[in-house]
Amino acid sequence: MTWLDAIGWTGSALLVWSLLQSRLLRLRALNLVGCLVLIGFNAALGVWPMVGLNVVLAIINVWYLARMVTSRHDERAYRVVEVRPDGDMLRHVLELHHDDIVRFNPGFRPESGEGRAAYLIVNGDEIVGVVLFRPDAGVARVELDYVTQRYRDFTPGEFVYRRSHLFTDRACRTVVTPPGMLAPYYDRLGFRREDESYVLDLAGR
Repeated sequence: MTWLDAIGWTGSALLVWSLLQSRLLRLRALNLVGCLVLIGFNAALGVWPMVGLNVVLAIINVWYLARMVTSRHDERAYRVVEVRPDGDMLRHVLELHHDDIVRFNPGFRPESGEGRAAYLIVNGDEIVGVVLFRPDAGVARVELDYVTQRYRDFTPGEFVYRRSHLFTDRACRTVVTPPGMLAPYYDRLGFRREDESYVLDLAGR
């Protein structure tokens, strides 16, 4: 195998790998890199129709990436919708993502729903996350903070904790996250660590 063949196989492998990604931003980024590699490979061989195809695909990927990056912190991209904590819609979402939820929230118990406030985070007509918490004398004790795999490169959590009125509308001035959550991101949002949980004071927000 020549070095040129190796470049061609690398570009093809990147395209295939990109299609296996569940995260939208990562999919587009890997697909773009694969297209750029194949542009160089096909140009070296003089296969101009394939050069043209990959140039078009690269432009499409750049357009989508630019759109995704510029909307990452756009609060207009998300809405928070309250649902019944014992309703069919919430039950369906929890069952659909059960394995992934348990992976990152090993202490979560879906059956103990009494007294919870339940919200779905949506982007357009797509459900991108779930927040469940219990109001307790001005403290929002979060039981579940979940974002689907497709949207983990974006910032629905930033919208929920820093820009929405999800907790203050329930007269909560402090948010406490569930203990033992895996791969938490709260330190980037101004939370402070307390034992196995994170705490956010909402005063002035």
